[in-house]
Amino acid sequence: MALCRRLTRLAAHLQDPRKVAAFQRLCGVEGPSGWADAEQRAGGRGSVVNGGPPAAEHPAGNGTVPGGAGPPQRWRRRPRRNSLTEEDGSQEFSTRSRFLYYLFSLGTELGNELFYILFFPFCIWNLDAWLGRRLIIIWVWVMYLGQCTKDVIRWPRPASPPVVKLEVFYNSEYSMPSTHAMSGTAIPLALLLLSYGRWQYPLMFGLILAFCWCSLVCCSRIYMGMHSILDVIAGFLYAILILVVFHPVVDLIDNFNLTYKYAPLIIISLHLALGIFSFTLDTWSTSRGDTAQILGCGAGVACGSHINYMMGLKLDPPPDTLPLSLSSLTVTVFGKAILRLLIGVIVLLLTKVAMKKATIPLACKIFRIPHDDVRKARQRMEVELPYRYITYGMVGFSLMFIVPSLFHFIGLS
Repeated sequence: MALCRRLTRLAAHLQDPRKVAAFQRLCGVEGPSGWADAEQRAGGRGSVVNGGPPAAEHPAGNGTVPGGAGPPQRWRRRPRRNSLTEEDGSQEFSTRSRFLYYLFSLGTELGNELFYILFFPFCIWNLDAWLGRRLIIIWVWVMYLGQCTKDVIRWPRPASPPVVKLEVFYNSEYSMPSTHAMSGTAIPLALLLLSYGRWQYPLMFGLILAFCWCSLVCCSRIYMGMHSILDVIAGFLYAILILVVFHPVVDLIDNFNLTYKYAPLIIISLHLALGIFSFTLDTWSTSRGDTAQILGCGAGVACGSHINYMMGLKLDPPPDTLPLSLSSLTVTVFGKAILRLLIGVIVLLLTKVAMKKATIPLACKIFRIPHDDVRKARQRMEVELPYRYITYGMVGFSLMFIVPSLFHFIGLS
């Protein structure tokens, strides 16, 4: 019992939003005029929305503070805003270090869609498709379990004030655990575990890269005011637990995706069922769409890999070239890699736009949902699930099959 009480006190200490605010002040972040008074009034209370009354059970947007500035003037700007939320993020804040602001903004982007749509394609098209497929398998399970856990635990974001919110894009989601911390832990560690021995590089280099990557992403979520210290620690440990479970079986999963005759049918059905289940966990939030998006991408990649295998389109490096090395990198090889990335990402973005234009009106028509207000329509499961699942399923399929086939056709493979 004494141990349980100590652990409970420790958890409460790590969840205290004042610890987040203290880290922000240490990094030079200051709230707008009168913020200190508001912080004192908020001391010891529950989650506060824009300095107002305690938040409802679902975190509907704690105060937002965009931008950053060096002394003596304030730097006013609007943060990246989610089109499905109504948060405007019009507060200003100041920072004594623009370097830290941009550094932690980079760390946050390492867990966002922009990074994924560049990192995974570059890995598959230019480095090692074998490695890329396995990274995506682990990433899908880590993100899915993390998003579902959020909707089960239902802890709100850190109270604001005292926390200064530098980001509002994911503010409508729950807080525990931090899925940014989960992906920022799972991807570099999985990259190290899967690549070491297959690629020639010093182990210390891989360890340092994984440590820096993980630390940057985890600290960025506290800096941005989006997670408590407890959220980040839980996300870190949760990701390691999932990695311990899935790393030993990732080869088996990938081999099943490639070789089993009915793999596409099973993959599509399983991922769709998981998406429907996740939509039943809570009322609408942006996490539901993100979950369907992740599952769709995973299903598309798996199905594209299966078609590649059936048609004999081999993307994996030949076994006699292992272990792989970067020592053969030349200007020509680098130029082709950048050209593949540029052409491929354009195809992926065009696929995303085309499928979005087609699926949202079609889903609204099938389920007889008015689509005059797209934002409200997308808050319905009947629209959001098929739109995200089909759209990003096609993006994943294009990533693994259509774009590599295009490269083979134009001589860029």
